[in-house]
Amino acid sequence: MPFSDTEAAAKETKRMFKYLKKYWLFALLTPLFMLGEVAADLVQPKLMRVIVDDGVLGLSNGSSDFGIIIKTGLLMIVIVALGGFAGVMSGVFGNLCSQNFGNDIRKDCFKRTMEFSFAQTDRFSTGSVVTRITNDITQLQNMVLQSLRGFVRTGLLIIGGIICLLTLDLSFGAVALCALPFVLGLVIYFISKANPIFEVLQSKLDRLNCVVQENVAGARVVKAYVKEDYENERFKKANNELVGTQLRVLELFSYMTPLMNIFLNGAIVAIIWVGGIRTQSGSATPGAVMAALTYITQILNAVMRTSMIFQTVSRGVASANRLKELLVCEPELKDGSFNGDTDLKGTVEFKNVSFGYGEKNILTDISFKVEKGETLGILGETGCGKTALISLIPRFYDVRKGSVSIDGVDVRDYKLKDLRDKVSVSLQKSELFNQTIKENIMWGNVNASDAEVEKASEIAQAKEFIDRQPNTFDNMVSEKGASLSGGQKQRIAISRSILKKGEILIFDDCTSALDLKTEAALFEGLNREYKDLTKIIVAQRIASVKGADKLIVIDKGRIAAEGSHSELMKTSEIYRDIYYSQMKEEG
Repeated sequence: MPFSDTEAAAKETKRMFKYLKKYWLFALLTPLFMLGEVAADLVQPKLMRVIVDDGVLGLSNGSSDFGIIIKTGLLMIVIVALGGFAGVMSGVFGNLCSQNFGNDIRKDCFKRTMEFSFAQTDRFSTGSVVTRITNDITQLQNMVLQSLRGFVRTGLLIIGGIICLLTLDLSFGAVALCALPFVLGLVIYFISKANPIFEVLQSKLDRLNCVVQENVAGARVVKAYVKEDYENERFKKANNELVGTQLRVLELFSYMTPLMNIFLNGAIVAIIWVGGIRTQSGSATPGAVMAALTYITQILNAVMRTSMIFQTVSRGVASANRLKELLVCEPELKDGSFNGDTDLKGTVEFKNVSFGYGEKNILTDISFKVEKGETLGILGETGCGKTALISLIPRFYDVRKGSVSIDGVDVRDYKLKDLRDKVSVSLQKSELFNQTIKENIMWGNVNASDAEVEKASEIAQAKEFIDRQPNTFDNMVSEKGASLSGGQKQRIAISRSILKKGEILIFDDCTSALDLKTEAALFEGLNREYKDLTKIIVAQRIASVKGADKLIVIDKGRIAAEGSHSELMKTSEIYRDIYYSQMKEEG
């Protein structure tokens, strides 16, 4: 990383405020309108005092005055209506601010994950990323909304209520000021106890989402191995841990609520007691006592609501820290400056390349060259590093040592987009999307014509089964291609890579689900239509690469043999062993 973790955290905190700064007008209007709503709430008790003292009891003129009751009552209705309008507008602007704020962060978080290298993606679990981009951002939105509305409302009610109590009678204000420190002390104590639990809560939610995601994606494997009971238990355990953590928070606040009610009711009793004494002495009126009761209720209820708001803020802060982890994680693969414009088209060269995912190398001292238009076949036992090797060409990972070059230029010097535009990759695991067959194929080239789509599918030996679909190319593919067989998914994925028309075509064992006849027809079509295309084919079957211009055999992370099929049959014992074992199996 170009900066320390502390600097990065500070930078992301500043960035969070920048997201909010964009909606400064909404952020300003929200508390301003809330001020109007609170002002209406604070005026009501004083107007009610006028109705009781002057209208009903007639303390000001010696007799009841129905006119004062009507006039003051109508004024109360008007003020309530205005306060309600101000509250609605505060809610509208508050939601506009918080929702747009969350929307911007969500888009940036998703964009950042799209910029991650494979290694960085591996470090964040799928469930964790999903939780951060959904639940954590929702918690952050709630925090912003509560900060703009909740804190303003409760703060104004507490301060304004105390001022109003003091204007009624200093003794009423003294009761509130005596009760307030105890109530605030309770809030601070319970929030400090709950804060550490909120981050644990989000991590438990991560775990739950991981289990759900794995089981939805791997439902066929779960059913095939009759592991429903096992996975139910795994989900049950993750869910129980989540619920247990939630209950710890709720248990804390279940203690707080009755304690707060004790202080609230105690303050009300104190106001009645003091009010009774002041009324008997003639220094306070019944209306003033009623108003004081309303104010003390408003104040202490505001303090109780503050505790709930602090819960939201605490969860929001925990979520903000988790989002910072995502946003602060700078992409490891940096763009070069080269735009990919070269005279050569499709030459690939490895020079003394070493690579590994962890501390240990998977590949060591790999060197070979593939010229434009040549076909290279890569063979080797499972886990020997074949997929790792071809992942270095489009720079999904960076080499530890040596260099990989395309058209004579190190891949690290390319702009990533220009580099990957040169390369078409088809993987063994065919990733399809919940779109039409045509849209899945056109991922390779969104500007392709219908004729080009059909041609690519024809070369990939996919057109025949596509034509049998109810809506042919417009037939919908279910999520992850569940409505298609393994061979059909592979052929659609191959169609996609062909349509891209890159200068280098990489097949990473992507024909494993095809029979030998279909596979042979595919390679025949490729060689006929794309003679100048450089092809790199990773395979388990020698039959898949037997006709390649050059073959390399990977053994224990090194190149054990290199040459054509006929050359390797003469010079490589490893290759002969693979060949004869496969021939025996096929026989």
